[in-house]
Amino acid sequence: MFELFEHKADVGVRGRGESLAQAFAECAKAMFSVMVELESVKAKEEVEVKVEAQDKEQLLVNFLNELLYLRDVKEMLFKGFDLYIIEGGENWQLGGKALGEKINKEKHSIKGDVKAASFHQLKVSKGKGGFVAQCVVDV
Repeated sequence: MFELFEHKADVGVRGRGESLAQAFAECAKAMFSVMVELESVKAKEEVEVKVEAQDKEQLLVNFLNELLYLRDVKEMLFKGFDLYIIEGGENWQLGGKALGEKINKEKHSIKGDVKAASFHQLKVSKGKGGFVAQCVVDV
């Protein structure tokens, strides 16, 4: 499950899941929902995603920013994610696939642009209901 949350100038994105990887995937869906009606995007192509960080919070920001980079370079929108996360001492690693298709302005209902994921209101935690991953994205 993903959701957006209020922020003065930008948009907050939040993902929840039974695993950390699922919460990250839902947070990414929330970010792409700011840019496009997700129902208009088909999961036709797979793109490999791989990022590292010193902690899980930095890993979330790096992951979301890598997806924005891939959006720009490959001219794609993503709606599905098959991810794994490895916690390894000094380094966290995320890998997997982003699923989506090439941007088609005639087909896709484009809402706006996300420039970057930020450290503002950044939170990655485990609670009673599972994992939560959130941050504010610059629009």
